Amino acid sequence: MTTKVLISGASIAGPALAHWLRRAGFAVTVVEKAPELRASGYPIDIRGTALDAVRRMGILPTLREQHISTRRLVFLDTDGGEVASLGAEEVAGGVEGEDIEIRRGDLTRTLYDLVRDDVDFRFGETVETLAQHSGGVDVTFRSGREETYDLVFGADGLHSRTRSLVFGDEAPFHRYLGYCFAGFTLPNDFGLHREGLVWNKPGKGAALYAVLDSKEVHGFLVFARPDAPIEAFRDPGAQRDLVAATFAGEGWEIPRLVQAMQEADDLFFDVVSQIHLPQWTAGRVALLGDAAHAPSFLTGQGTSLALVGAYMLGHALTTTPDHAAAFSAYEKGVRDFVERNQATVGEGRATMFPATAEALEQRNAALRQHAKALAHTPRPEHTALTLPDFPVH
Repeated sequence: MTTKVLISGASIAGPALAHWLRRAGFAVTVVEKAPELRASGYPIDIRGTALDAVRRMGILPTLREQHISTRRLVFLDTDGGEVASLGAEEVAGGVEGEDIEIRRGDLTRTLYDLVRDDVDFRFGETVETLAQHSGGVDVTFRSGREETYDLVFGADGLHSRTRSLVFGDEAPFHRYLGYCFAGFTLPNDFGLHREGLVWNKPGKGAALYAVLDSKEVHGFLVFARPDAPIEAFRDPGAQRDLVAATFAGEGWEIPRLVQAMQEADDLFFDVVSQIHLPQWTAGRVALLGDAAHAPSFLTGQGTSLALVGAYMLGHALTTTPDHAAAFSAYEKGVRDFVERNQATVGEGRATMFPATAEALEQRNAALRQHAKALAHTPRPEHTALTLPDFPVH
């Protein structure tokens, strides 16, 4: 009898898991709250063990063709003067010629195209309730539709609805890292090509990121804040007001960025946080990607962890018929890898936007004097897991 599964989330972890489960003969449904596939988003990285995962999916050549090959990042002081100009891999600790930098929308489209013919995708739909029992999971959707699945998977991000339904309120698992950020696009009137500019002052930062020959650039405004602004989570107006007030009176191109943020129709505002759960599964439900273990963008590893986690969960369910044993194997196989990557923030890797004048000066000195030594040096946590072979069907 075919195992019927539901995946909530159609970004990266969800479609990647759908691929492995469909390959193993599962009947897969994916629901996504957005009305259509999200084609936007800032550039992301695929590196280390995750490269092996996409190679085994058969999409590595496609992703290599979509590699955006950023030439450099230029760090600026408060007045816009250059502090240092570095190759992108020197900042990330990656390996030139191996790691992939890709537009998030290109990756989601590639994953979607890989499975769209064999998976039931439902956009504009979310899970409203879950009820587990010995025979499966009864699911009520926001549309009113009701169905029963053998297994349910939450790949629905940092503020996962699936996680809240199974594990309760987010607060005990949410580790706020002291920053908020706003991301948006704006016209490329800065003459940038395959490069980024990063502006800093203590506790505040901004970035402009030009991808290939795009007529738009990705803009970011990041700021330190002791407490997460809960009041702004669901109010776009409050988000815009908070960011504008925080950056009022700043120089360089900040007024232009704030104005663009105020007018953007693709504003994405959130806190910089991690998710730390004592376990990622409960009964017939399992979490993966940011829903299970968000590392924050400060690690640069969110996408890679999602791809690796999807592979390992798919492998466990394919090789272990009992779902409880498979879930246990999944957690055992991935947790150390995840925790090593989450811990890089604690090692002082969160240096892109220093919160104090002392930390900023230390960061700038390191950029000027030592960053070249980081070039082409792989971070050990990026490759800390070797993928097991997937069964041939």
